[in-house]
Amino acid sequence: MTTNDDLVLDDLVLDDPVGQSLGGRHAHLARRIGRATTYLTEVATFSSVSADPGPQDWSDLAGLLGPGAFADMFNCPAVPPSSWEPVFSLEGRQMIWPDDGLPGQPHAESDTGVVELGAENVVEMLDLVARTKPGPFWPRTHELGTYLGIRVDGTLVAMAGERLRPPGWTEISAVCTAAEARKQGHAACLVSALAARIVARGDRPFLHVAGANTAAIALYERLGFQTRGPVTFRGFRTP
Repeated sequence: MTTNDDLVLDDLVLDDPVGQSLGGRHAHLARRIGRATTYLTEVATFSSVSADPGPQDWSDLAGLLGPGAFADMFNCPAVPPSSWEPVFSLEGRQMIWPDDGLPGQPHAESDTGVVELGAENVVEMLDLVARTKPGPFWPRTHELGTYLGIRVDGTLVAMAGERLRPPGWTEISAVCTAAEARKQGHAACLVSALAARIVARGDRPFLHVAGANTAAIALYERLGFQTRGPVTFRGFRTP
């Protein structure tokens, strides 16, 4: 039986989903020096330092990334030294699937045009991302987890997939739909299908969304997601 204490401890890994992923199920996709870690080039730009980083940690991360490189610190609360140039700051929220619920019952994936995407689909995935701008997506991002898409007349018009994977959790990300295919339920179908897969293997889904994206927040709430708390996404450039 799951207790309230278990749930609190379980949720804590979401305070540092990047570090928890790179130290666990994504360790094979990680580069590391000391307590600083980041993803392999072309997989993701997310980086992580310890919970209480000191000068050596920031120096190690700068060494990993190289001079003048982009460091996406995701929702890391620690701020790097003043020699690191701020690139962006974006307010958002972290949303989680309730522990006592199951995803709504979507139509069978074969009946909704949902297909699984892989390495052979990278070119069209990158094209869709370029047109819809759901967030960071690189040539090897699909290696982070399962990606699903919907085609219309053979063309990929919608996509969503799995990104960060801290212990017990899987993040749903890259939710996007081409302009000509919106308002047809594609995003809801894909997120629901992914959530069902994640729950079936024993994980809980979670996701991140920009605070200003009220339409996406409303969609996720209709699907059953609940806000865990606010986050601030930050990016910097190394000295």
